[in-house]
Amino acid sequence: MKPKPIDTLSSLKQLTLIASVLALVFFSNCTPEKSNSDKEEWVALFDGTNYQDWTPKFTGYPLGENYNGSFVFKDSLLSVRYQEKDTFNGTFGHLFYKKKFSYYKLKATYRFVGEQMSGGPEWAIRNNGLMLHCQDPKTMGVDQDFPISLELQLLGGDGVHDRTNGNLCTPGTNVVINDSLIVDHCISSTSKTYPGDGWVTIEALVLGDSIMQHILDNKVVLEYAKPTIGGGMVEGYLESAYEEGKPVGEGYISIQAETAPIDFKSIELLDLCGCTDKKAKNYKSYYVKSDNSECIY
Repeated sequence: MKPKPIDTLSSLKQLTLIASVLALVFFSNCTPEKSNSDKEEWVALFDGTNYQDWTPKFTGYPLGENYNGSFVFKDSLLSVRYQEKDTFNGTFGHLFYKKKFSYYKLKATYRFVGEQMSGGPEWAIRNNGLMLHCQDPKTMGVDQDFPISLELQLLGGDGVHDRTNGNLCTPGTNVVINDSLIVDHCISSTSKTYPGDGWVTIEALVLGDSIMQHILDNKVVLEYAKPTIGGGMVEGYLESAYEEGKPVGEGYISIQAETAPIDFKSIELLDLCGCTDKKAKNYKSYYVKSDNSECIY
């Protein structure tokens, strides 16, 4: 049989295509993947299941007692609920995560639901908070109302008034804003009102005892610095825990129960303190605080 003439151009095209594919396969297998040192590793403080990582503390009750079952873990949500027959009698509650942090980003998705508990203070309508840099709950007095902390306030619209969200309240603390010491208990943010019962995601950037930011819709709505113990606005504390003027550079994170029903769908944290040695397996480029005792080689 007479052989067919070779189509040189077609053959070259096929060889080029094959070479390109082989090169792609070779380099994908042999070239190291881009370092994961830039990949953010968020930790789920609450992921719908890890209820055991949180401990309640209510005014007038010992650490660990969940008064009237106010903190509820159900349907993959962390919730605050109140029974219809109950009337508020000063039993403010806080739910503490098991570990303390210093440099981090925090992100929480929440929604207000239902009506305020009977007898609750007017200011507490659709009001909750993520308490940052909390004192160790083990150092709280039995009758203490709030932990010494910095509150990232969660405030929902009441349908009538403008109510900024992501405000700051300061039980037992003072802060500095624009180089001025602020002793007011609550400082308003620049956010819009968040009405209704829809899900809201709020964030915080916390850098030890230096800069702290409250963030909504990717906008910084409040910034402050240099928190210290002082200012009052907390009752029932132990004198040993209230060191006037002491910098507040680390602490626990807690959730409030102060008469407003609320659901949390997720609470995540990105630790910004860790191994900064590039030779270590767990080096992260985004760490802003070095702790090389955590390095793994």
